[in-house]
Amino acid sequence: MPGRPSPENKMRLLGIETSCDDTAAAVVVDGYTVESNVLASQDEFHRAYGGIVPEIASRQHAETINAVIELALRKARRGFDDLDGIAVTCGPGLPGSLVVGVAVAQAAALARDLPVFAVNHLHGHLFANYLENREQPNHPPPVTPFVCLVVSGGHTDLIAVESPSRHRVIGRTLDDAAGEAFDKVARILGLGFPGGPAIDQLARSGDPRAFDFPRGLIRNAGYDFSFSGLKTAVRYHVDAHPEDVERRCADLAASFQAAVVDALCEKTIRAAGDASVTTIALAGGVAANSSLRTELRRRAADAGIAVLVPPLAYCTDNAAMIAAAAFYRGEQGQVRPQDLRIDPNFAW
Repeated sequence: MPGRPSPENKMRLLGIETSCDDTAAAVVVDGYTVESNVLASQDEFHRAYGGIVPEIASRQHAETINAVIELALRKARRGFDDLDGIAVTCGPGLPGSLVVGVAVAQAAALARDLPVFAVNHLHGHLFANYLENREQPNHPPPVTPFVCLVVSGGHTDLIAVESPSRHRVIGRTLDDAAGEAFDKVARILGLGFPGGPAIDQLARSGDPRAFDFPRGLIRNAGYDFSFSGLKTAVRYHVDAHPEDVERRCADLAASFQAAVVDALCEKTIRAAGDASVTTIALAGGVAANSSLRTELRRRAADAGIAVLVPPLAYCTDNAAMIAAAAFYRGEQGQVRPQDLRIDPNFAW
């Protein structure tokens, strides 16, 4: 981990995030102190379609990104002259969305003669755990090694973090990501988009043991996940018992959610135990799920393992995590502005 700069030599980065459907900008000092974190959601534009429409997403990014950056700088009480660099998501993500953020970062870096950092969106989620946590004052950045579960709409990955610059994938979903499964099951149950928060809310009044849905690969010796069979089981049940959607929707939501959480917790705690680490970090949009946060903490405590969870604002896509990733990875991500490119399939 790079040493924390001295008070008179702080590193202030503007983070820009446009990988999917949220336009975000943030100003972060030393990869820790968040001076501003601004996000413009596009949910209202995509809700009618039951999912994200790439063409709409890229158009909305283009229309709002300048205002979002200006607001982030204004909230931080900073200008471009106060910045030490610009960090931008280059992938993975939707090509049209990524292009908008990268083009703006490239132009600003060239115009202001600022260093620019190309950031992997997944690294950003991991480094959300390094940001200040006002829910836990004086919370220090995690000490390596640790295991990180990155769980979102597009990814479900288990990462062995050896240092801020060295980490490796030890498990991932073989089909649907957990967040994708939440959205698809929410559609089956008629709960709308985005599905994750709707299922989380409804499940609180349901019985998680009402239906015995499958836990894909839970007894497999490896750390990979599978949620496609679970999603299909919910579909088959609803097709056979359509009346349950109206009469027992909360039970369906709770039972589905319990199956996802069970698989995620089982594999993550097993991976931490096998690696003999004492810390698990949770990251990604599904990290906002209340059942996952509670159950992972409970099971980890029984195993003597600490669990780090970012504040809710840093679980979903945001730009503060992008600035944090750029700071901690340092020169690994720095590129010449003219060489900045998108990589929709940017791998770990």
